Amino acid sequence: MNKKIVMLCSDCFSTVTLYNYISSYHTIGKVITEEPMRGMALAKRRMKKLGFFRVAGQIMFSMIIVPAIRIFSKKRIAQLKDQYKFDENPIPAAKKVHFPSVNDEDCIKLLKELDPDVVIVNGTRIISKKVLDSTKAVFINMHTGITPKYRGVHGGYWAMVNNDTANCGVTVHLVDKGIDTGGVMYQATIPATGDDNYVTYPYLQFGEGIPLMHKAVEDILQDRVTVVQSRIAESALWYHPTIWQYLYLRIFKGKK
Repeated sequence: MNKKIVMLCSDCFSTVTLYNYISSYHTIGKVITEEPMRGMALAKRRMKKLGFFRVAGQIMFSMIIVPAIRIFSKKRIAQLKDQYKFDENPIPAAKKVHFPSVNDEDCIKLLKELDPDVVIVNGTRIISKKVLDSTKAVFINMHTGITPKYRGVHGGYWAMVNNDTANCGVTVHLVDKGIDTGGVMYQATIPATGDDNYVTYPYLQFGEGIPLMHKAVEDILQDRVTVVQSRIAESALWYHPTIWQYLYLRIFKGKK
């Protein structure tokens, strides 16, 4: 009997490239996408955990600094897209199903109906235990950082800030109810250069990580899931930099 693959994702560049790569080897039944959390709802949620001033600084960084970095990084992004041969052809509309959240009851109902063997997670909010328990499937995620040391967001950037190039990379891991805490299946470092920065590290991580995700899918389909020991035991959860944090590190430490 053919085993079934489903994706739970945000609707973004990495989802498209991941879908096109995996679907060149295996049939993907459905690509379930969700609405990203935006605006005040997201800000209020972050403020409860991090405080007003830190979140305000993160918002200013995202609105002012990131667009500027993207403009100056266009050439490097184009180089990386060509280097890794990212396929940006749109996912067929017939494959896509959209919900406000992957944790919605309607999404859980659909997962039960699809009864997948593998669920590929990419860029969603934290998957609820109810979703994880709704199917026998193995859930896997590609995280842009070496876990458990660089859990959370922008693991590549924070590794560079810490002069930790040996742990600047990507992880494919099993999904549990924590934040990037599931068992590690594969890890790899990225070949960053002096031309890379906050917005280009993820392209390197996608490029190195997508083939690892394919290997993980193959392992699951052939019933040979193996969890390996992470290259480092230290665990930390990282967040978006604030505008003043980024500017200090850029001006005084040379961290891009």
